[in-house]
Parts: sequence; structure tokens; C-alpha cells
Amino acid sequence: MLVFAGFIPNSPLLFPSINTARMDELANTTNAVKELSEDLYAAKPDTIVILSESTVNYPDAFSINVADPYTADLSDVGDLGYQKKYHPDFGLIDAIQRHARENSAPITLSTDAKLCSVATIPLHFLTQHLPQIRIVPLAPSGLDGKAHFIMGSLLKHVILESSKRIAVIGAGDMSHALTKDAPAGFHKDAEIFEEKMLGMIKEGSAAGLIQLDPELIKNAQDTSYREFAMLFGVLDGIEATPSLLSYEKPFGVGYAVVNFLL
Repeated sequence: MLVFAGFIPNSPLLFPSINTARMDELANTTNAVKELSEDLYAAKPDTIVILSESTVNYPDAFSINVADPYTADLSDVGDLGYQKKYHPDFGLIDAIQRHARENSAPITLSTDAKLCSVATIPLHFLTQHLPQIRIVPLAPSGLDGKAHFIMGSLLKHVILESSKRIAVIGAGDMSHALTKDAPAGFHKDAEIFEEKMLGMIKEGSAAGLIQLDPELIKNAQDTSYREFAMLFGVLDGIEATPSLLSYEKPFGVGYAVVNFLL
């Protein structure tokens, strides 16, 4: 059963050990992340499906990382001392990949014992009070928004059939091109992308999300669109009220925290 759905940034700048000087510029985001983590804890999930890029992302297939344990670290973003272990939900992973294949969705299984930082960061903040949580790291593909929405719909079917209490979390940052000193430099389409995405998130508009101009998405240089498309597929037909807990854009990057209230 689905007990929780949300979205969280996965920027390393959320860590004080990495962002030593400018944490105050992310105050709204860090407060919203804390609120989201408290709501997740209250939902008492057994498993978190984390929708996030992985170490290896395939252009034409979704990917589930399978390892036991996963070793999460942040050495690739500058924190050499961080390390934590997670364990997979093998049963749910098997059910997802079987259902996807039965419905001709392109999916592959990979094995990487190291959980990359873009999955580690959201899981760190969300699982501090969930020591027994199992995880399923599901990475997007290079396919279009419709393919990601369909993959989310297939995931929903498996979740609703399960007796486990399952949370689905999308993780990523919005545009990286909002200012001239942004990581991707400035692009005029970045602000348009943010406005359209925030509007569709607030309205729960899956149709609008799927139909978003691919050139606009490309120019925005984001890591959130495909994850949101999958999340909207999971929530298709489910009564959920989107609550935008925070949005801010320091450092030329958009950060959104969303709780989809079931």
C-alpha cells in the first residue's frame, strides 16, 4: 500500500559539512525537509522507493540498483567521513521488474554496492528515525516524460498490490541555469521552466507535465523533471493534495520540497 509520497532536493549543499558558509541561504529548504521527514516518520513506512539518478543512467531503460548492503557515502561531493548502510527490499524489487517487463517497459537491474550521493542525500535526511527501513533505488532513463509517467503507473500497480507500507520519494534539483553564476550558467528558459513546473506541481497536472516542451526541459538543465513525471504516474488516480512546503533558488539552482498529502 502507498502510505507517503513526496519530493526533496538532493543537493550536497544541504549538508553543513559541505556547505560550511552559506547554510542560512537554504533555511526554508532545510526547515521544509525537516517537516517532510517528520511526516514520513509518522506514516511508518516499511520501504522507501527512491526515484533519483544513479551512478549509471541508461538512455533507453530504467534501472533498479540491487545490492546488499548498499554503502552510502558522500566522498564524491567532498565529505570523506560520511558513511551509512541500507538494505534492499528484494521482494518489491522483483515484483517491480517483473511487472515492468510483463508490460514491455524497458527496465534493467544493476549492481552497485556504493549508493551515489544523489540518492544518499535525500535518504540521509528522511531516514534518521527509520533505522530498519528498506529501500528500492529506481533511476530514470533518457526517455521522454510520457515513458516516465507510464513507469510510475506500473510502479503504482505493484505498490497497491503489496501489503507493505511503501513510501515513494522523488529526489532532484530543479533548474541549474537560473543565474549567470549558476552551475550550468544562465539560460532565459530556466525561469520559464520553474514557473511552469511549480504551477503543474500545485495543480497536480500530469498532462501538462508530460506535454512540456522538451527544448525547455533541456535548456533548464534540471534533475527533477523525470522524477516528477514518475511520481505523477504513481499518483495517477489516487486522491492526493500537493503541498509545496518550500521553494527557493539560491546559488542559481531551484530547490522544491513537496508533500503529496494522501
